[in-house]
Amino acid sequence: MSIRPRQPSGARLAGLVAMVLAGPALAQEQPRWLAGDHHVHSRFSATYAPHPADPEALPVPTLGGDGPHTIVQNGIMAARYGLSWMVSTDHGGPRHSEMNYTLAYPELLQARERTPGLILFYGMELDTPGSEHSSLIIPVHDGEREMLRTIESTWGSREPWPVDSSNDTRPAMLEMLSTLDGYSPRPIVIANHPSRSAEGVGVWGEHDAGSLRDWHDAAPRVSIGMEGAPGHQATSLKPEGERGIYRRSPTMGGFDQMTATLGGVWDAMLGEGRRWWITATSDSHRNHSEGGDDFWPGEYSKTWVMARPAADGVLEGLRAGQIFAATGDLVTQMDVSVEAEGRSAVMGGELVVAKGGEATVVIRLRDPADLNSAGLDAAVKRVDLIVGDVTGPVADRMSDTNASTRVEHRFAEADWTREGEVLTMRRTLTVDGPIYLRVRVTGGDELEPSLDPAGENPWGDLWAYGNPVFVSVRD
Repeated sequence: MSIRPRQPSGARLAGLVAMVLAGPALAQEQPRWLAGDHHVHSRFSATYAPHPADPEALPVPTLGGDGPHTIVQNGIMAARYGLSWMVSTDHGGPRHSEMNYTLAYPELLQARERTPGLILFYGMELDTPGSEHSSLIIPVHDGEREMLRTIESTWGSREPWPVDSSNDTRPAMLEMLSTLDGYSPRPIVIANHPSRSAEGVGVWGEHDAGSLRDWHDAAPRVSIGMEGAPGHQATSLKPEGERGIYRRSPTMGGFDQMTATLGGVWDAMLGEGRRWWITATSDSHRNHSEGGDDFWPGEYSKTWVMARPAADGVLEGLRAGQIFAATGDLVTQMDVSVEAEGRSAVMGGELVVAKGGEATVVIRLRDPADLNSAGLDAAVKRVDLIVGDVTGPVADRMSDTNASTRVEHRFAEADWTREGEVLTMRRTLTVDGPIYLRVRVTGGDELEPSLDPAGENPWGDLWAYGNPVFVSVRD
């Protein structure tokens, strides 16, 4: 990463905090890039111990056992680090749905009062039936409290007491997703740290390409994607810490291998034409300043959504794939459009062009002049335009590669124009068949992200990934 020393102005950060604390009076209804985090834990991610008098009785929860912060504290820190939206996502245990209902929800309401300009969603990190964790985002509405209790009590794999694992199956997860697809308003589910349980590169654990395809097929408006960059990135500030606590198979540039591998799982799904999006989160439990493994929400990773500054606007933007994921504030704006024949499409969208015709990709990035939360000025060093063919559904549900994926062009500083903080670059392509295009940005020199060594300083290895634009053809 190239670092340009300068004195922190703090003006931009102060302005963001002021807007969040002031509330909706300062909000404007026009869509804009809103930074957020859909995976944040509070003291209600409890730990459980056997009942001291009766080992057959309901285990005793310890609030703060897996992280000490209140939801109010998390909201305040999210605002401090420039977030416009956040999801409170505690994972469960025996009868945890009642803890969420009776204790966590009132505290969430207090947090909304404390930071009224922060769009704060009720949700949880679901103990997913038959698989790894997932973020469950409940739409803001009058029935949100009851909706979460119903979902967790019915499908949370750690919820039953006495323990009953008969529902901890992949078919149960598909049943849940199909049911949620019929809800109004409709929740969102995002697969968390998808390769954390992998045993090696391409040696999958609890999440695999087949399970993700099954989720998406069951409810494409609910199961919309996966964490491209997992949380726990501050772990590697410790001498032997692994970024993301990926102890079996490391992250790559801080991103999960399913996202970071060129032509890997993400590209395999995009090559089917799936609208499968990636995000970045903190997975905040305990901050690194307190001896923990985590950054505060927004301190290091951000999920940026093009949305109206309202709860339903954020969910609309997430479902539409108008998202990019960035670490270390490498970029704070990523506008990607594909233009042809007087029409255009943006991330998450689709443009139809004549077969053999030309399409121009226009990329605009904001490379912020302000220092990031580590006191560094993270400079964009290279921008990659990645292209893959769209060939439709595959016969092998476990297929985890897309051999057509390639780096169409690598933009260096000489290839873009700069106007203040905004970098603009263009590339014209001849389109002979259906494709998708996506953008990857780095502040370093690696042509492809490599496996992250233990103890790597995460601030020196920053990346940003945009979601795809699809281009189809007509004869």
